[in-house]
Amino acid sequence: MRQCRFTSLFRVGLLALPLLAVGCAEAPKPTVPSGPPHLVLTPAQFADLPGWSSDRVSEALVALNRTCQRLVKLPEDTSIGPTGSGGIAADWYGPCGAAKRIAPGDDAAARAYFQEWFRPWQVSNYDDPTGVFTGYYEAELNGSFTPSPRYTVPILGKPSDLGKRKPYHTRAALEAGAWRGVATPVLWVDDPVEAHILHIQGSGRVKMPDGSLVRLRVAGTNGHDFVGIGRILREEGVLKGDTSMPAVRAWLRDNPERAKVLMAKNPRYVFYRLAPELKPEEGPIGAEGVPLTPLRSLAVDTSLLPLGVPVWLDTKDPDGKPLQRLMMAQDTGSAIKGPVRGDVFWGAGEQPFQIAGRMKSPGRYWLLLPRQRSPRVA
Repeated sequence: MRQCRFTSLFRVGLLALPLLAVGCAEAPKPTVPSGPPHLVLTPAQFADLPGWSSDRVSEALVALNRTCQRLVKLPEDTSIGPTGSGGIAADWYGPCGAAKRIAPGDDAAARAYFQEWFRPWQVSNYDDPTGVFTGYYEAELNGSFTPSPRYTVPILGKPSDLGKRKPYHTRAALEAGAWRGVATPVLWVDDPVEAHILHIQGSGRVKMPDGSLVRLRVAGTNGHDFVGIGRILREEGVLKGDTSMPAVRAWLRDNPERAKVLMAKNPRYVFYRLAPELKPEEGPIGAEGVPLTPLRSLAVDTSLLPLGVPVWLDTKDPDGKPLQRLMMAQDTGSAIKGPVRGDVFWGAGEQPFQIAGRMKSPGRYWLLLPRQRSPRVA
């Protein structure tokens, strides 16, 4: 296919005026240099967003309003994003004020609102707009404040000597008892595999014997690099074919003795604190500091992208069905690296685990930035 086009690129680190003309020629395939990732934002239109007219965009206003509660409290000249790619806080005062006036469930009004206040920018790594999208969830465990023959796995609080001992104890050492005398369990759970998955997912909720829910938030880590249990099982040659988290969990439960040894090969360990400030009906707190909303909150690479920005996602769910919806960039993760890389928050419990644990799909996304924007350039 031959095409003629002119492009105007907003590159993080510089503003490129519309000087780049691409002549009539065969459209070249995207090429990604071998150097470090480089974020490129290309202006687009809402008509370019696959599925834009079909999404229940009003549902995203719950997540947006949570972000706005943070943004409107910032000084007006605060840069939004690592290089000010999201403009300054003052650019968001108008959009945030208008969002509060939309009635819940009014998709037509919500769609008109976004089209009035925002402009889409397609995200690329150099000139490649495709990336990988995975899923995550909030772990849910069974636990007790006291140990018993059922509840034998400690969820440790932050040790008193963390930061004084470098390097700190590895997971293997801590699980062998190195925590005694320096850390206190915040509670005890009944499943070492679920405890390990909790350390992968971050925050979690624990169902107590009386049926109440206790929320957990990360209090710190031992500072060691994270090594995924799926990778460990593949390298050991014990899991072939399906290496999704549901398959990994099933293998670990079926092989408890070997599972204990292999899980200890991930040296990273996470410490927790109780989070009574979290409401039972709300999601965990993301990197932005606001509760996450299932299927509306997205984890991104915050070294490249701003938190608190609406994102139009175009990918597929684990069953191959289109996943085209408005999200909010409200979280990050150690494995989320690169300009076009995202992690979809699916919610809490077993069903979200089954979906999130199987998701690894190619896709694209667009940032929705205020039309009236004052970029701050690093």
